Amino acid sequence: MLTSLAYIFILGLSLGYVFSRLKLPSLLGILLTGVILGPYFLNVLSPSLLSISVELRQIALVIILMRAGLALNIAELKKVGRPALLMCFVPACFEIIGITLIAPPLLGISTLEAAIMGAVVAAVSPAIIVPKMLFLMENKIGTKKSIPQMIMAGGSVDDVFVIVLFTTFTTLGLGGTITPTSFTQIPISIITGLGLGIGLGFILSKFFKLYHMRDSIKIVIMMSVAFLFLGVEEWLKGIVPLSGLLSVMAMGATVLKLYPKLATRTSQKFSKLWIAAEILLFVLVGATVDIQYALSAGIGMIVVIIFALICRMIGVYMCMIKTELNSKERLFCMVAYLPKATVQAAIGSLPLAMGLPCGKTVLTVAVLAIIITAPLGAFGIDMTYKRLLRSEDEQDRSSSDIPSDSISELGEEHKIK
Repeated sequence: MLTSLAYIFILGLSLGYVFSRLKLPSLLGILLTGVILGPYFLNVLSPSLLSISVELRQIALVIILMRAGLALNIAELKKVGRPALLMCFVPACFEIIGITLIAPPLLGISTLEAAIMGAVVAAVSPAIIVPKMLFLMENKIGTKKSIPQMIMAGGSVDDVFVIVLFTTFTTLGLGGTITPTSFTQIPISIITGLGLGIGLGFILSKFFKLYHMRDSIKIVIMMSVAFLFLGVEEWLKGIVPLSGLLSVMAMGATVLKLYPKLATRTSQKFSKLWIAAEILLFVLVGATVDIQYALSAGIGMIVVIIFALICRMIGVYMCMIKTELNSKERLFCMVAYLPKATVQAAIGSLPLAMGLPCGKTVLTVAVLAIIITAPLGAFGIDMTYKRLLRSEDEQDRSSSDIPSDSISELGEEHKIK
């Protein structure tokens, strides 16, 4: 396992650097590292490492979502209001409906199987979106209108919504029955996740103020509590729906609200942890990509994915109606909501494992979705934010600038008086 970790970090850093020198997102190089080292190409990664890859990816997600929470100012997010709420489910609904309509005639599957495929593909990737939105927030780009905060928060809840729908559709596919109360799992999981995160964030903030300790120890405590959130989610499965990852972000945001100095200091430490966690996460995501499945995919599967992305972009645009965002900012939101990776890698193989007839088709589309959208979304964000968004300094300057001819006209008017 140690040798495999050495391969992951050395080759991941190297290819990431090469891609960055080529003016491409380093993430592409890291994903490619996983494809090269994974079981479907060179197969040099230890089976013991791959057997715990799900847990390792969850650790990386906890790190980046904790960092996101520690930077998520709720007061700024409230300014966005309605669009932030709509971004949690409207784009995913558009995408699922689009796949449900187009996949049956193109891929020869039933409407229910197409809905299962849509639920797998529709989830956006917080692992790609969150770090890039954090970069924009740290550099105060688009923050005047809370654009990165809206995308980051919406993307996190989007996953909860889609995974609940996936569970519902697969239950129907296995011959189970679904009642109207099944869909109440979505708001319940969000409410319980937020409640647990806010509650523990409040307790930790008070605890850290009362007892002095090094920030490193505080990091360990916060990470341990975040891991417990995921454990509680697993323990309560089938009893009370709960989103552990949403709890992680809510806890970080509560600490920021109640103890901002600590949030600033610990956020910097989480940024350093993310350097290694990012490589591990995306190499392991890349390792799940089966090249043979991807190469065997017909043109129909690619058309389905492209059509799904168009539907998602339309859904994002609908969320932006009657907002202060201009056309460029709306276009950026549409591009930023494209990438998929982590959820597809986690649940893409489940329909096949469940024995559903559409299992192999769903897995192939999930793999293609990662290959197409992860680079497209990452590259799109990196290439467009400078052109489509404005920093707070630029907006302040533009709002304070008074045309010189207006100044001269005021002077002449003063002379006349």
